[in-house]
Amino acid sequence: MLPMAVAAPDTLLTPARAAVLGAVQGLSEFLPISSSAHLYVIPRLLGWQYGGLSFDVALHGGTLVALLVAFGRDWLRLAADALGPTGERRSDARHMWLWLVVATIPGAIAGKLLEKSAEEHLRSLPLQAALLVVFGFLLWFVDRMMSPGNDGRRPGWGAAIGMGLAQMLALVPGVSRSGITITAGRASGFSRLAAARLSFLLATPITLGAVLLEGRHMVLDVAPAALAAGVITSALVGILAIRGLLRWLAHAGFGVFFAYRVALALVIVLSMFRH
Repeated sequence: MLPMAVAAPDTLLTPARAAVLGAVQGLSEFLPISSSAHLYVIPRLLGWQYGGLSFDVALHGGTLVALLVAFGRDWLRLAADALGPTGERRSDARHMWLWLVVATIPGAIAGKLLEKSAEEHLRSLPLQAALLVVFGFLLWFVDRMMSPGNDGRRPGWGAAIGMGLAQMLALVPGVSRSGITITAGRASGFSRLAAARLSFLLATPITLGAVLLEGRHMVLDVAPAALAAGVITSALVGILAIRGLLRWLAHAGFGVFFAYRVALALVIVLSMFRH
């Protein structure tokens, strides 16, 4: 538990606080800065108590909406091309569907088997601070060392396995799902934009699966107004984060995100020594 120099956390999750947490989820889910670390640390820094499982599931539902809005046309085009007449477009689309299945399997298995264990045993604040720095550096370093890369229509199977295995690490708070999959994509030879787009496409089935899996046990333990505020804000901010990151990567790299992760890690470490 993070030592605080304030009174005991206020258990009331107001719509305003829910909106703040929704914005945090929307930004940190898609920017390579780790949503799990932010949603764990920020409420504690502010002296708030987190809203519980149903609120967590709802926020991920908001980011799922953001993914569907941002990439809905891509999914529809892949579906139409896969069912189209024989030709290169159908072949490419079917290859892409199979690629996404292969890349999703490792993260789905890990999420089913290890999520509770990760939540219970890997929430250490020093560990989160260290992982923010380590994986932020890895993202920046791999990007700097690789060539500009390509945007080929047919990603290879090695990249599918690499990005799929990378998603397994995202269960650990402080790693960042988008950050580690983009790192794997860049290491596989994709351009920044191609790696980011593949990362977001992969996020859709894994997020949908998590929402459906956890949603079965969802109990409404926050006020409907707070729930709505968190979901709507998460979705809207998520859309802006996706579009903003893609525009950023068209002309810049990941140095700013590495610097931010280091700064957040320092805040965590310093906060641990507050009295």
